Amino acid sequence: MGIAYHKESKTFKLDSKSISYVISVVDEEGFLGHCYFGKKIPDSDCNYLLKINEPPFIPSKNNRDRVNFMDSFPFEYPGHGVGDFRESAIEIESKKGNFTVSPVYKSHTIQKGKPKLQGLPSFFGKENECETLSLILEDAVIGLEIQLNYTIFEELSVIVKSTKITNKSENPIKLKKALSSSISLDNEVPFDVITLHGSWAREREIVRRKSTLGTFSVGSTRGETSHQEHCFMALAAPNATQNQGEVYGMTLVYSGNFIIEESVNQFDTMRVQLGINPKDFCWNLESGESFQTPEAILAYSSEGIGGMSRSFHDAFRNHLIRSKFKNHDRPVLLNSWEAMYFDFDTEKVLKLAKEAANLGIELFVLDDGWFGSRNDDNSSLGDWFVNEEKLPGGLVKISNEVHKLGMKFGLWFEPEMISPVSELYKKHPDWAISTKTRTGALARNQYVLDLTRKEIRDYIYSLISNIIKDCKIDYVKWDMNRPLSDIGSFDLPEEKQGELLHRYMLGVYELQERLVTDFPDLLLENCSSGGARFDAGMLYYSPQIWTSDNTDAISRLAIQEGTTMVFPLSCVGAHVSVCPNHLVGRNTPLETRGAVALAGTFGYELDLFKLTPEERKAVAEQIKTYHQFGALIRSGDYYRLKSYTENKDWDSWEIVSKDKKEALVTVVQVLGKPNARSRKLVLEGLNPKANYKITSLIETKSSEINEFENRVFSGTLLMSAGILIPRLWGDFTSSMYYLEEV
Repeated sequence: MGIAYHKESKTFKLDSKSISYVISVVDEEGFLGHCYFGKKIPDSDCNYLLKINEPPFIPSKNNRDRVNFMDSFPFEYPGHGVGDFRESAIEIESKKGNFTVSPVYKSHTIQKGKPKLQGLPSFFGKENECETLSLILEDAVIGLEIQLNYTIFEELSVIVKSTKITNKSENPIKLKKALSSSISLDNEVPFDVITLHGSWAREREIVRRKSTLGTFSVGSTRGETSHQEHCFMALAAPNATQNQGEVYGMTLVYSGNFIIEESVNQFDTMRVQLGINPKDFCWNLESGESFQTPEAILAYSSEGIGGMSRSFHDAFRNHLIRSKFKNHDRPVLLNSWEAMYFDFDTEKVLKLAKEAANLGIELFVLDDGWFGSRNDDNSSLGDWFVNEEKLPGGLVKISNEVHKLGMKFGLWFEPEMISPVSELYKKHPDWAISTKTRTGALARNQYVLDLTRKEIRDYIYSLISNIIKDCKIDYVKWDMNRPLSDIGSFDLPEEKQGELLHRYMLGVYELQERLVTDFPDLLLENCSSGGARFDAGMLYYSPQIWTSDNTDAISRLAIQEGTTMVFPLSCVGAHVSVCPNHLVGRNTPLETRGAVALAGTFGYELDLFKLTPEERKAVAEQIKTYHQFGALIRSGDYYRLKSYTENKDWDSWEIVSKDKKEALVTVVQVLGKPNARSRKLVLEGLNPKANYKITSLIETKSSEINEFENRVFSGTLLMSAGILIPRLWGDFTSSMYYLEEV
């Protein structure tokens, strides 16, 4: 591993065990070009890839065609308005109304380890794990300094990038676009572009399309990473599958408005960029002030989509998630929402908690409806005071009783919101985000608090922290149930209104940083009306995120497949819920609901009193299974074997321990098929020289003999010829298999 600067060729080469990233300075003016990103290479002098020795040549050799050079050179951080007509990474407006910016190389530093970003979630790494390159670019004409930061990790196939922009002039500069990363890739054989799209209850559905001339982008302007377009893009070779072919993946360590765009020019070169969405963004940089962009994570895989996914998983687990829970079993929880909704009192809550304890559930979570005068979703957000008329004895009583049962106690909050029907809004209507000239639009009958203001953050945090402290809360579900609109602050001056969306996100991060610092033993789960803020930024504060409000096991197959393309199973909030499912009305066997939820944090969200005696026994077995395989699920390598997204017939995934001594395989049959034979399933990730014993974990209804039960097979056979999965009887059925090296 290492970062090397080769003085003669003015080339920077970043190497991990598996990848290389190369950039080079050319011409006497110091243009910084992107040479290479991909499989590890031994060569350091590869700036010939910049094509500077062919027309239009560099400006010092052919200044008459400077514009042609600017419009074709693979800039590492492209400027704006000086001849490059492609998408730029930065846009500004000077005091005199000038829009041009042209960054060129000035200096660099290389250091061990990785610095932390101030006020933003960021990757971390020790000096023996990673190195960081900081390239200083400048535009001396306008007095702007741009610091490009790159961190490479010894064991990972990812590059972590960010940008810091400083005004070195005497006059203010408006920063209108400031992206985190830009790279150039050859697209002579067009890439397939993979993105994740959806809506509420249909998050992160996989879409794959061909790249073409022009620009394609995904992004959000909703103040959150959103249900609709996820903060992720992959570029895959046309022949790339789950286990073969080149794939580039990218995402942002950020939870607000974003953009990821790829554009192909007339020379079949693709420019790929990501960062804060420039729409509704304008940051005022006074003399001497700096702006720090979020971090971009770029992954490369020569082992298909699955290789890219595993790179992201390892990166997030080892260098982004900080929680003490990331390497420990999470308590199996029961969330009260689908069991009681708003219809509860102290007696009903404690009765359900006692039943949960009897079944072996370890954490009871009281969801929405415990505060203010809230008996539906039309009031009281911001009034974080216990409704003691509804809950005699308050939360202290409930918490004490739950703890006496041997369980932990958790609570739902929505700290970022304010209801128009609330005591807080009566006193402070100006605390809601809205423009001064119009009344803000409601969503879910609520407004968004202006968290750019310190007094609002302090007030909300004092209420929440006092409840957590007084009631000995072990778990918090932090919800956020509407996007941001009517962007305006009563506090920010006119020239800073364009900073609101980013300042809002910084305010959320500050609140969550205070929370996890003051309560280090707290298990925090982020949520945004399901999965509208399922992003790497949130993982820095919470080790798990609620994946979707859709808890139907079959719907979850597609949702969790898209989610785990980027994120590890250890952070995927997943519950077993009631049937018929409250959203889609589907009846799914409890075994299948459990198998799907096991590919996540695992918990329950249903009325336990409606379980049959057989289902009660099954719940106890599921909890036992979760703890038996929790470490494997949490830390193992994830392989997608079959895709419900692609075939709509059956689904399968595999988790293999890092030492390859054990594996867990899950199969879900979506629809039964008449007159069908067993299915062949080829496994992955095993030790080809080892032998494995296979044990079935779910008793399946099948007329076929299980050909591999308690037999021993070589890893080579299992990964070459595969195993036969007996056909199952019925729709929405499942099977699970445990492989152990013998």
